[in-house]
Amino acid sequence: MESGGKQVTFQLMLAVGAAVIGSLQFGYNTGVINAPQTVIESFYNDTWFDRYQEPIPPTSLTTLWSVSVAIFSVGGIFGSFSVGLFVNRFGRRNSMLFSNILAFIAAALMGFSKLGASWEMIIIGRFVVGLYCGLTTGFVPMYVGEISPTALRGALGTLHQLGIVIGILMAQVFGMDVIMGNASLWPILLGFTFIPAVVQCAILPFCPESPRFLLINRNEENKAKSILKKLRGTTDVGADMQEMKEESRQMMREKKVTIPELFRSPLYRQPILIAIVLQLSQQLSGINAVFYYSTDIFRRAGVAQPVYATIGAGVVNTAFTVVSLFVVERAGRRSLHLLGLLGMAGCAILMTIALALLEKVAWMSYVSIVAIFGFVAFFEMGPGPIPWFIVAELFSQGPRPSAFAVAGFSNWTANFIVGMGFQYLAELCGAYVFVIFTVLLLGFFVFTYFKVPETKGRTFDEISAGFRQGTGSNPSEKHSPEELNSLGADSQL
Repeated sequence: MESGGKQVTFQLMLAVGAAVIGSLQFGYNTGVINAPQTVIESFYNDTWFDRYQEPIPPTSLTTLWSVSVAIFSVGGIFGSFSVGLFVNRFGRRNSMLFSNILAFIAAALMGFSKLGASWEMIIIGRFVVGLYCGLTTGFVPMYVGEISPTALRGALGTLHQLGIVIGILMAQVFGMDVIMGNASLWPILLGFTFIPAVVQCAILPFCPESPRFLLINRNEENKAKSILKKLRGTTDVGADMQEMKEESRQMMREKKVTIPELFRSPLYRQPILIAIVLQLSQQLSGINAVFYYSTDIFRRAGVAQPVYATIGAGVVNTAFTVVSLFVVERAGRRSLHLLGLLGMAGCAILMTIALALLEKVAWMSYVSIVAIFGFVAFFEMGPGPIPWFIVAELFSQGPRPSAFAVAGFSNWTANFIVGMGFQYLAELCGAYVFVIFTVLLLGFFVFTYFKVPETKGRTFDEISAGFRQGTGSNPSEKHSPEELNSLGADSQL
């Protein structure tokens, strides 16, 4: 199969498919806790009563539940910041393989929590699976970006987001009362993370290590060349090898790029700012707010089973991620991100009007449903998939692990803030909570329009030159060749 002059080989798709199981785990564990809230809270109450011979106070129950949900993001923050510690020491593939130990521990803790009559096991399990998912959000886009040919980098990078939304959809479906979201089966629902971990552990040993890592970090040229031939489906990999060798020579001359240096160097500062703001544009867009409100909106609209409509929103989520997969290499990253942000802002305004007039005008409930589906669709066109893989395009091998750590940390921190603060904000502002997200979305649109370059099909030199102009540099300004060379998209990433 050909795409853009590059062959999609079985070896490439096996490697990407195995990696994306980690993305599915992230999506599943993000969404799995919502559906069985009532039955898990009932378990907390029963366990409290068995221990203390009195019902759990409402404030204690709220606190325990909030911690159970939010501790996942805390684990994610720690995990995402630890990405660099693993990928350079063990390699990209082996890091994904070893991290499954955390998935097994988390599955055991949550799966046996009812048997052990312990809510502490759920909370610790959520923290451990958060650690695992934090690592995954760094490992997967990095590995996929490094093994993909340039012409397919955006499309294959979008598969990370597709894995996430399929995971969320699985959690919504499995979390229904009739499947596993009931009093007897919820521990299996939470412990299901064991199954994808087993599948990934079975497939990953048959997948190659990143040839980029082997050549540049390990200096194993023959092995890298052999793997590259299998990934590309051709013996003519001279251009890829030459480009990686050039980068290897540059890396030998440069010192390791640490996280503080990303912010200190004027050449790294703009791309790391772009990476951070794009991650924030994903989490602060209001997508979580929409899913929070959706069941209630569908109920008001007279939908007999609001849970099915929410699953419908999950299906739209998945479908438009697939659309993004096919258009990202044609339309470009920047254009899709701008379209997504503007479309979401329009839908947020529509939703605000519809929610404000819901009590007075009955048909406004249907407008709000259209606005929800539109909001979700526009999210998956740009702000959903693009922030994850654009980091790999903005940075080369040297600063990339540090950049992924910072970007992941930003994403998970914003996720935590939204998770903890949104409920209070919604109570305070009511329907007008979406005005806040509209302002944020328009702010991210302006930033993207003026600051974010198009990376589709652009070479290292073009992106690097663009950033030098952006920082006001001129040819006479002194920057080390190492700084200039370690920034930008690799022409054969």
